[in-house]
Amino acid sequence: MSVLTRDEAQTRASLLDVHRYTIDLDLTAGDEIFVSRTVIRFTARADADTFVELKPAELRKALLDGHALDLDTFEGNRLPLTGLAAGEHELLVDATMRYSRTGEGMHRFTDPTDGETYLYTQLFMDDVQRVFAAFDQPDLKAVFDLTVKAPDGWSVLANGITEHLGDGRWKAASTPLISTYLVAVAAGPWHSVRTEHRGLPFGIHCRRSLAPYLDTDADELFEITRQCYDRYHEKFAEPYPFDSYDQAFVPEFNAGAMENPGLVTFRDEFVYRSAVTDTERQTRAMVIAHEMAHMWFGDLVTLRWWDDIWLNESFAEYMGYQTLTEATRFTDTWTDFGVARKAWGYDADQRPSTHPVAPEAVEDTASALLNFDGISYAKGASALRQLVAWLGEKDFLAGINTHFARHRFANATLADFIDSLASATERDVHAWADAWLRTTGVDTLTPVVTATDDGTRTLTVEHNGSRPHRIAVGLYDLDVADESRHLVLRDRLDLDIPQGEPHPLGKRPALLLLNDGDLTYAKVRFDAESFETVTANLCGLPEPLTRAVVWNALRDAVRDGELPPAAYLQAARTHLPHESDLAVVQGVLAFATAQIAGRYVDPEGRAAALAALTSLCRDLIRRTEDGDNPGLRLVAVRHFIDVAAQPDTIAAWLADGTVPGGPELDPELRWRVLGRLAVLGATDEAAIAAELERDPSAAGQEGAARCRAALPDPEAKARAWEGMFGRDDLSNYLFIATAQGFWQPEQADLVRQYVPRYYADAVAVAARRGPAMADAAGRWAFPAHAVDEETLRLGEACLTDANPIPALRRNLVDQLDDLGRALRVRQG
Repeated sequence: MSVLTRDEAQTRASLLDVHRYTIDLDLTAGDEIFVSRTVIRFTARADADTFVELKPAELRKALLDGHALDLDTFEGNRLPLTGLAAGEHELLVDATMRYSRTGEGMHRFTDPTDGETYLYTQLFMDDVQRVFAAFDQPDLKAVFDLTVKAPDGWSVLANGITEHLGDGRWKAASTPLISTYLVAVAAGPWHSVRTEHRGLPFGIHCRRSLAPYLDTDADELFEITRQCYDRYHEKFAEPYPFDSYDQAFVPEFNAGAMENPGLVTFRDEFVYRSAVTDTERQTRAMVIAHEMAHMWFGDLVTLRWWDDIWLNESFAEYMGYQTLTEATRFTDTWTDFGVARKAWGYDADQRPSTHPVAPEAVEDTASALLNFDGISYAKGASALRQLVAWLGEKDFLAGINTHFARHRFANATLADFIDSLASATERDVHAWADAWLRTTGVDTLTPVVTATDDGTRTLTVEHNGSRPHRIAVGLYDLDVADESRHLVLRDRLDLDIPQGEPHPLGKRPALLLLNDGDLTYAKVRFDAESFETVTANLCGLPEPLTRAVVWNALRDAVRDGELPPAAYLQAARTHLPHESDLAVVQGVLAFATAQIAGRYVDPEGRAAALAALTSLCRDLIRRTEDGDNPGLRLVAVRHFIDVAAQPDTIAAWLADGTVPGGPELDPELRWRVLGRLAVLGATDEAAIAAELERDPSAAGQEGAARCRAALPDPEAKARAWEGMFGRDDLSNYLFIATAQGFWQPEQADLVRQYVPRYYADAVAVAARRGPAMADAAGRWAFPAHAVDEETLRLGEACLTDANPIPALRRNLVDQLDDLGRALRVRQG
């Protein structure tokens, strides 16, 4: 298969104007294939040769202006159009296409709960070619007319309002001009809930087996959707540009969601069938807000080529968090961003695979796919938040609205975006873009407090990096009258970095915190006295976002080898029992469990780390016995299960079906307990099969796969390995679940033989099954627990000798860099 290069796309865009696609899909041809018939009407501006793309099971017919094309010229994924004359043309392509089980193209899923089958498309980047023939690049926008033949009893969703014509045939309303990757279809016996807002049809949809759970949350989902819709109409002069707004929660979805115009698809884990925290509900709401922002930034105005993917994702990420804060009950979303998302960006930006937020050139679609990472999302959103702090929101939104007006239903570049912003401000936005969007790496800011002759203090900020920053500096004093020794904000200074003269502080504060409020993207350090204050009084800081900044600074110090992992655990043990913000609790426990206990302490220190985390979680469980904070209790129970070194307590919970004092063990908690018991060798196949009979859902199937792979038994490990790498019949989700269970620090000796096998087998499965499974193999099946020089050596040899496909190579580069970092942390 050939990947499309930037040069090829520019050449084709200069040649063609694509007007309309008429697509007819027949989904009644069996379980393996469907029929795809496409008519493309386009204009050639000059006599030339070009090509159309598709990835068929069988190419049956192709006619150009009524004349048959030679099908023998089709190669890989390209059908040549040679001797094309200037003028109007009509291309017909008739083919059969394969259903996918990897979340790419037209994904097919049969629900194990009731046997019902569902189909949906994910056409991002170049996967439209798996569904219909296309001139597949984002700047050849067109109108799409779609008809679908579906089995009886199914409904069909699409970008526009769909109408059932009878006899299983459905027709979607014509779209406005959109890019090929944004076309969407979802077909099956959907459970649908519908309403209307400001004259626009709204719908939410899921599998029938999830209907009770969707119905429970329908009011909340619609309320968030309405609130975001109304707030965007206050911000944006351009009205919502499509004829309806459907949100479909679909199975085995690779991303969090996809911004298809008028039909947003979400992973259906967002339809909660077990208890969740309010922070998790906030995350779901943020994804709703993020995807709706794309209707303007991404769908109405679309990038010209994939080097500007940040224009889609950074904008939607920033706008999602900001709009949720302004328009909904979730008013503290930036704390969660700081804890969960920003760390993702910091980590990605310190690896060899880092890239600018806006790269100078992305050569082809395979390279572009690698840029959907913490840089394009979290770092880019952080940069925009810093830009808003620097410009002011009024000028920022004025520039955005200029951008929409100039490029509606068309394509734009970074230069276009910056020109639009520059039209609304006197500030040098072009220089800002060069400093923030064209550079890589994370700046580090360190305070230096100096005594003056009159006994006061001044602040100078050491700046390791090149970007300008506008930050707040929090000056905190201890409330000595308060026995709990809370920290009180004395003042919050606004400071521009690089700094001019030292800033006067007056009396020395107990804590001096750079980037208080988290308005910029930079690592921060503490001076010695501030670090002592943090160590003793972190939980006494008044605002959760401030505490998040401190926890991130401690996390960065551990990763950089400046703070011993044990010191972070001690800080968590001391302060987390007093923490009220769920996002902070979840973030600290996740890092302490997965990274510190899982990788940064050596095998001999793991028992002590798990014991410390067990004690911490027990304290949180005791603190919540009165039932006042069920979310915090749920977080504590989950992590108590995950770090259990002995099976007795959690086995008793499973037997009783409840944690004493609550919560009752719902399906998610039951599988979580059983998974940990499997790791500890305290359960068996019979118990897993019994639990699967109790919960035969898709999530249950994944839970069973995870548990079976986690059993400390050579035969179980061999079966799991064969499932992942020997056969190609596991769906994307079942592959991931198996990989999650397979490697366990407690079983290092048992799985040692598989570490050298991993590299060759991962390269092979990635080559056979493509980018989505390559990502799964690199992200989830990597032996992350094996923190040693031999694993690093084997991985580096694989990169040198085995030629993994780009999606796997990128993951291996990142994993090996993280492994090297863990080795350095262990070595002190």
